[in-house]
Amino acid sequence: MKEKIVARATEMFLKYGFKSITMDDIANDMGISKKTIYKYFINKEVLIVEATETVHVHVNQTIESVIAQNFNPVEENFQVRKVFEGIFQVSDTSPLYQLKKHYPEIYHLTMSQEQHECVRYMRHNIDRGIELGYYRPDTDVENSIRFYWTLITNVNETVQLERDAKVLELAALIYHTRAIATQKGVDELEKQLSINA
Repeated sequence: MKEKIVARATEMFLKYGFKSITMDDIANDMGISKKTIYKYFINKEVLIVEATETVHVHVNQTIESVIAQNFNPVEENFQVRKVFEGIFQVSDTSPLYQLKKHYPEIYHLTMSQEQHECVRYMRHNIDRGIELGYYRPDTDVENSIRFYWTLITNVNETVQLERDAKVLELAALIYHTRAIATQKGVDELEKQLSINA
């Protein structure tokens, strides 16, 4: 039952927002009593932590499945972007924006977990891109990661509407790729933009 509550609450939080969904809403939607929810979760914040952990695990598993498909590094970034769009497509407002505004402690916990995983992924992508000739061999990997991470997190922390965040995230991806790409990488970027526009 606990897993079912977390799964449904996660869907509802992503669709309607962390602040607007109440324990009553979740109980009513699931056809269970609020008492049943409180049997597993002492308060809404504990449930939100579980929900963000569920999203974290899902995102990481999905990214690993994209990596396993062995796309070239530029295309891989576009495929990962599609994953995020799929997960957050139901949301009108940016989930990270909501978390930061209404549950800052949970937001900081979530972001510290995400940063570790995203930096690991970005490093893998850039190293592979250099090896395969899509990114310049003189790329400053650590600073490229730091700059791209800063761009992406800033978009999600400051932009309220998810559709606006998607536009800026694409701009950040283009900026990041152009900053480190060889001509081969730029050509692949243009190809991906024509396919994914």
